[in-house]
Parts: sequence; structure tokens; C-alpha cells
Amino acid sequence: MKNNVFFWSIVVALGGFLFGFDTAVISGAEKAIQQLWGLSAWEHGFTISIALIGTVIGAIFGGVPSDALGRRTTLSWIAILYLVSAVGAALSPSWVPFMVFRFLGGLGVGASSVTAPLYISEVSPPASRGRMVGMFQFNVVFGILAAYLSNYLLKGIGEDAWRWMLGVQAVPAIAFFLLLFRIPESPRWLLRRNRVEDARAVFERIDPATADENVQTILVANAAETGPGESLWAPQYRRPVLLAILFAMFNQLAGINAIIYYAPRIFEMTGRGQDAALLASAGVGLVNFIFTLLGVNIIDRFGRRMLMLIGSLGLIVILGLVAYSFYSQQFGMVPVLLFGYIAFFAFSQGAVIWVFISEIFPSAVRAKGQALGSSTHWVMAVIITFTFPYFTEKLGGGNTFAFFAGMMVLQLLYVLKMMPETKGTTLEAADKALVLH
Repeated sequence: MKNNVFFWSIVVALGGFLFGFDTAVISGAEKAIQQLWGLSAWEHGFTISIALIGTVIGAIFGGVPSDALGRRTTLSWIAILYLVSAVGAALSPSWVPFMVFRFLGGLGVGASSVTAPLYISEVSPPASRGRMVGMFQFNVVFGILAAYLSNYLLKGIGEDAWRWMLGVQAVPAIAFFLLLFRIPESPRWLLRRNRVEDARAVFERIDPATADENVQTILVANAAETGPGESLWAPQYRRPVLLAILFAMFNQLAGINAIIYYAPRIFEMTGRGQDAALLASAGVGLVNFIFTLLGVNIIDRFGRRMLMLIGSLGLIVILGLVAYSFYSQQFGMVPVLLFGYIAFFAFSQGAVIWVFISEIFPSAVRAKGQALGSSTHWVMAVIITFTFPYFTEKLGGGNTFAFFAGMMVLQLLYVLKMMPETKGTTLEAADKALVLH
């Protein structure tokens, strides 16, 4: 029975793989596209960021189809978005259609960051929910690595190499779409629609011994809530809303996107040549992969708060040392420190964010809550990514990294004072503890 949940989670986590692949694959194609269509600096920047704009919109509205159509149906439409985006971008005859197809891929990324963790959290037993939902983030990182490897293998095949780089994403997108026919609808969504026997049949496939108990527990919890149209901003949801917004904000205020997107620039700021900077950047991807895997594997044993405590303390120390390196102009340890930074981030925030946000909202508003957390994350990602070059130029590397360190001090206080432990509890029990009745 556990094998069923594992298989379903692996299939849905493919949405995370496509998320990571779609985000990173453009790095191999962007120069060829700029030359082919003679893009200005502004047009080139817009071309790179159009998918991110789609991601923000997909995250903001991703909860709507999840509630209206169901989790599995929404995931099927996300797979179609990825497929159309990959094929369309690869075959685009000019700049404007290329932008449209990249935007559609961004919508898929944003919507999958809402729907995939939501689905996995709703089918996973409490004892393994952290590891199962964590597979989504692991697959995001794996997708990024796969995109870099794919770009490297395809870069020498001719002037249309960039089209193959983008088009190859169609293969995992088709696999994702077809495999979704092998998974059931979320039983918790079915119970919101009063499809009790359908939900019971899914719980039977998860664990026959607890199927009836799960159905009764969820029906009782649902009866205490109003319908799926209930507002996320109702007073009783104030605490989970605040927890999700702050968690998602701290995720980006750690500086992670700035460091991943601008890793070569940061290494060059420390006096290293471009080749060495690019090599170090590849190392960042590998460390991210390894420590995300570690965090996902131990999250259910040690809990969400423990990973966040360790990560917060590590990030405070490392970001403080990076800031000191810039203040003192002694850059010898910066590459090692940034690898350490990635390790602590991947182990804590990277492994925990989608798990925690998927656990803290009641069924009536879970999709909306996941969309809130995801869209907050993406809006902050856009802000930090766009402002990082400006602030490093105006304030200097020392002040910029000191700011990130200060934000991690606030994150540590958040974990100590506000963050509940959701390890090993049912979704209904976790929600009951957080919602005001």
C-alpha cells in the first residue's frame, strides 16, 4: 500500500522535475536567441524573465483550478502547458511567438508549485509526508541539473542546438501527462465534493486498516468548515496565512535566487576569472542537489523545525562571514563559504518550504493557502533577482550580504517563536491546532 503512495508521489513530483528543467534550460539558449533575432539588451532581459512573470501568475491563480477541477485534472493541464511550451518554443519562427510559449511554460511552473505539493500532502501518511512532499523540491533541483547536462550535451550539434535544448523537454512532459492517468484523484478533494465512496476507495489503496477512520476524521473536520468558496482571509485563518507568507518571504530573503542566478558574477567579484567562476557555479548545482536529498530523507525523523533551526544558524554564520570578506577585501574563503551556504539552505529552507506550506491550511482553503505561499515566494524571487545587481553596485557586497544575514536572524526568531512542528501529525490535527475556532 505504501508503494502506491510512493508511486503517486514520484509521478506528481515529475511536475517538480519539469519546473526545474524549464527554469534552467533557457541558460543554454539565451545567447543564440539574442543573436538570431537581434534582440536589444532590454528585449533580451525581457526574454529571460518572461517565464518568471508567467510563474508568478501561475502561482497566484494555481489554487483556482485545483479547487474547481481537482488536483489530478489540474496536473494534467500543467503537463499540457509544459509540452506546448517546449515544442512551441523550439519551433518558434520569431521572437513574439517564442515569448508566448515561454510564458506558457512559466504558467506551468507556477501552477505546479501549488498543485503538486498539495496533491502529495493529501495522499501521504503522516509518518512519511515530509519525505514524499520533499520529493517535489528534490526533483526541482534534479531538473535544474538535468537541464544543465542536457544543454552541455546538445551545445555542439549545430546552429539549431538551442531549439533541441528547449524541445527535449517535451519527452518528460509527455511522460508526466501519460503517467498521471495511473494516479487517483486526491481523496481529500473528493470528500470536499461529497464523493465519499470514491475517497474511501483511494484510502483503501493507501492503507485498508485506516481507510474508514481517515474518511470519518476528514468528514468531521470538513463539517466544522464552510464550503470551498470560503475566504482565505477569514479571521480564523490568520495564523496559517501569516506563517505561510513569512516562511515564503524568508526563503527569498536568504538571498538564494540572487546567489544561484548570479553565482558567476559573485565569484568574479571576488577576483576569479570567468572560467573559474563558471566551474564554481556548476559546483553550486551539485551541492544543492546533494543537500536537498539529505534534507528530504531526514525531515520526517528530525522534524521541520529542527532542520530550520540548523539551517538558520548555519546561514547566519556563513552570510556574516561572506559580508566580512567583502568588508575586509579578503576573498580566499568566499567560494567555500558559498558552497556551505547552498548546503545549509538546501538542507533547511529548500527541503522544508513546500512541505510546511502544504500542511498548515485546512482542506477548505488548502489550495488557496498553497497558492498564497507559492506566489509570495515567486514575487519575492522576482524582487530579489531584479534588485541584487543594483544593491551590490550601490551598497557593495559587504552590506548586501550583511542584509541577508540580518534577515536570517529574523528567520531564526520566526522558527523559535512562531513555527509549529507538523511532523507525524495528520493534516486535520495540524490544521486544528493552527486555526482559530
